[in-house]
Amino acid sequence: MISANGEQLGIKHIREATDIAERMDLDLVEVAPNSDPPVVRLMDYGKYKYQKEQARKAARKKQVNVNVREIKLRPKIGDHDFNTKRGHVERFLRGGDKVKVTIMFRGREVQHPELGERLLRRLASDLEDLGRIESQPNLDGRNMVMVMAPRKENKEAQDSQQAEKPAARSGSRRERAARR
Repeated sequence: MISANGEQLGIKHIREATDIAERMDLDLVEVAPNSDPPVVRLMDYGKYKYQKEQARKAARKKQVNVNVREIKLRPKIGDHDFNTKRGHVERFLRGGDKVKVTIMFRGREVQHPELGERLLRRLASDLEDLGRIESQPNLDGRNMVMVMAPRKENKEAQDSQQAEKPAARSGSRRERAARR
């Protein structure tokens, strides 16, 4: 038998152990039923279950859900359109999402996959400070696909920025209006 604070109380008869547990207003929980003799512990089982649930919720809250966003391009894209699409990819990477960049080939464009690969490499080099290539450009039928993932340093900087945002919004509605 083990006490609530972890010290061993020795081998006790089951009736004596339940009497001790009732006097201390604690539960008698079997910790190691297969050992000889079985090991029991005095504890507040309701409190124990509550703490376990709180730890599980905290672990779930810290868990990061990574979304995969997709951007589609064509090999004959104009510079302005490319810059717009690059801006979208940049926004997704800053948001902590992975980005699947797809180049769609039509007709005879598929005979020149190097044009698509050159475009994907250009995008990756433009955004190398924000993201890294997780999956190299790969021709899959009439599409060429590359996956980019955000860099770790970028995520940590973003988390610190989000932690600062609520602090800037302190004060009453009138105080905030006066600051504007």
